[in-house]
Amino acid sequence: MLRIYDTRTRKVEPVTPTAGVVRMYSCGPTVYRFAHVGNLRTYLLSDLIRRVLAARRVRVRACQNITDVGHLVDDAEIGEDKILMQARAEGKSTLDIARFYEDAYRRDCAALNIRQADITPRATETIDLMIELIVKLMEKGHAYAVPDGSVFFAAETFPTYGEISGNRLDALQPGHRVEGVDPRKRFHADWALWKHADRELTWETPWGGVGFPGWHLECSAMSLRYLGDHIDVHTGGIDLRFPHHEDERAQSNSAAGREVVQRWVHGEHLLFDGRKMAKSTGNVVLVQDVADQGLDPLALRLAFMEHRYRQQLNLSWDTLRAADRTLRRWRARVAEWAEYPSAPIAAAYSERAQEAFEDDLDTPTALRVLRELERDDGVAPGAKFETFLHLDNVLALDLSSEIGRAPVLPPGAAELLDQRARAREARDWDAADRLRDELAEKGVKVADTPDGQTWS
Repeated sequence: MLRIYDTRTRKVEPVTPTAGVVRMYSCGPTVYRFAHVGNLRTYLLSDLIRRVLAARRVRVRACQNITDVGHLVDDAEIGEDKILMQARAEGKSTLDIARFYEDAYRRDCAALNIRQADITPRATETIDLMIELIVKLMEKGHAYAVPDGSVFFAAETFPTYGEISGNRLDALQPGHRVEGVDPRKRFHADWALWKHADRELTWETPWGGVGFPGWHLECSAMSLRYLGDHIDVHTGGIDLRFPHHEDERAQSNSAAGREVVQRWVHGEHLLFDGRKMAKSTGNVVLVQDVADQGLDPLALRLAFMEHRYRQQLNLSWDTLRAADRTLRRWRARVAEWAEYPSAPIAAAYSERAQEAFEDDLDTPTALRVLRELERDDGVAPGAKFETFLHLDNVLALDLSSEIGRAPVLPPGAAELLDQRARAREARDWDAADRLRDELAEKGVKVADTPDGQTWS
């Protein structure tokens, strides 16, 4: 069974189904911009968990929220709603902005073979769940309303706060608003469950006034409603440990009266060319940027899996080009092996890869197993074919996509082949050899025959 690192216990722990089902909640996108490749690495985490469990015939019920209200520019309690800000910048309605970027997110996930969750509730369509949860927390003494209609969670009523991030309540420094510490709070570490506002995207409340939900509240309300008060796995990026997941845990546990989430799993940051991706530094990379470079978007998925999900990854265009070459080579080999008689799966290789997947999603080891299998002349081509396709149920690299298709040259290879043909005609053997090496780097093997050069 799958074993995975639990951020709260700080140990690798087993993922155990409840009544034959693993219930998994994943923090989804705030739909005000295109998802960059760092975001998508985090979303790949939940997809890998689902696929590894499915390989053992374990059913997964997955829920991922769509945040289309409530996420402020400053992840504290001040600033402007990201959706409203982008709608004003683009001169569109908030609904148009949210749906446009939600659709873009789904296309990007499809390009990387990241399966959509079974349930994908939107914040704007589940406000009633959030109001119900706030009322419940108020009745239990975990939340309080203030005169303007805002509601705060009383942090001191949750004594185990900080188990995920290690941040203790008594050590937290007061957060400061522009005019100083928020005087409405009973304790400086309390956070807003509901914010009073006079703006677009607000709702009336039973305790009086209008406003909108706090970002942290959304995930508690949705996960409790759609997965219940026993959630086996909760995933998200490492940046969500604090305050988002600490606040979410406090809200959910206080409402349910029990430890709701069994395993908190976090994916590490992704850098590009040694820097954190940010609009201000101009190094934000999108899936479309990868495609525009002539690379298969699934090369991005392969590059992600070359590192463990909880290791910081420094991606580069050279890394992506190398992954693209590997992807094209494996597809070509699978198409070649498909022409041979079928043979049983190479069990030793398959079991080693499966063990790696189940050992805290050790995808780098699983990929090394495939490379060993590719080079092993003692394994029949038909067995290699079956094994690669069997493991591709988890890898999801579309390794069978070239079967029965005429080979297609990677970008730039046709020009290099033409240059090499002219070099051979001119008897410029040094240039011909150099061009052969350049083609090999693109995954194109060239052979010279009496009738001219051929390639594969």
